[in-house]
Amino acid sequence: MSEIPMAPDLSSPPVAAATLHDVAQAAGVSLATASRVLNGSTRRVAEAYRERVQAAADQLGYTANLSAQATARGTSAIVALLVADIADPYFGQIAAGVARGADEAGLVVTIAITERDPAREVRVIRALRGQRPRGLILAASRNLDHDAAGLSGELAALSASGTRAVALGRGDGDVRWLAVDNHAGAYELASRMSALGYRRAIVLAAAEGLRTSDDRVAGFAAGFTEGGGEAPRVLRGSFSRQGGIDLMTQALEDGIEAGTLVFGISDVVAIGAMRAIRDAGRSVGADIAVCGFDDIPTSSDVTPALTTVRVPLDEIGYQALHAAVTEDWSGPGDAVELTVVARDSTPARS
Repeated sequence: MSEIPMAPDLSSPPVAAATLHDVAQAAGVSLATASRVLNGSTRRVAEAYRERVQAAADQLGYTANLSAQATARGTSAIVALLVADIADPYFGQIAAGVARGADEAGLVVTIAITERDPAREVRVIRALRGQRPRGLILAASRNLDHDAAGLSGELAALSASGTRAVALGRGDGDVRWLAVDNHAGAYELASRMSALGYRRAIVLAAAEGLRTSDDRVAGFAAGFTEGGGEAPRVLRGSFSRQGGIDLMTQALEDGIEAGTLVFGISDVVAIGAMRAIRDAGRSVGADIAVCGFDDIPTSSDVTPALTTVRVPLDEIGYQALHAAVTEDWSGPGDAVELTVVARDSTPARS
């Protein structure tokens, strides 16, 4: 008969976490020296001492108290990144660039999701204020009515507590920002499409008032009509793949002539539109042409490959991180370069 295993002895006290004092004692240095090495002090420590302290910390499994560090310094070693939708590859690429810059700067990235809801964004920023992040990156498109939720006041309070905020696209107040000329990129895309012979177009856009979407709609409409096309029909929904499916389904039910060009306000919207076109028994390209914006990796993998505007998202994230943590940042400078990439989803019209 097998033995019944004995229950674990729960009366034994848990092993206490190593303290900074333990590390200093193991390394044979003063508490102040150990603190300078492990808590990111700007005061220099001899390399031999630094190596001894780090080796002792690794051996003891010491972990710095980030809350205590934040209290002592006024900010923590955290950078907060606010995105609208974590499932959208657009934000994934931006996050990759932010993480690359943060790793170089010895910082940790925390990500929060706003769902493009100004009130939710304000609540998230208010909660983050308690963590005293070194920087805050607002990656989601600004809503023109955002201040109705009190965003400017919340950002001002965040700045007063020592956190620097950065927005992608033009910011407000003391918020630093990176210039992304969505209007110019969409204008160039429409000009290229009209040069290929397209004269009718439908734009699948986000709800009115979302700055990125509105800029792309305006730029595309201007470039298309100046190139000889008719004023595009604009349908508005959500900034998502499902939004592209829903809007394209609506447009197909209303009737679309062969040779019409569909501009999805982002690649994920355009890819959703391609799905709806196929579900309706139509073909993408020779029948209904489709183009997007952003050049996420999937845009070159779909069939036919999607014509789009290349936005250097990883580099934008990287620059945003440095704008958030660099004291003598020189300003937004020139807008990042956007490039039209023509692919098989928009063949030339005869």
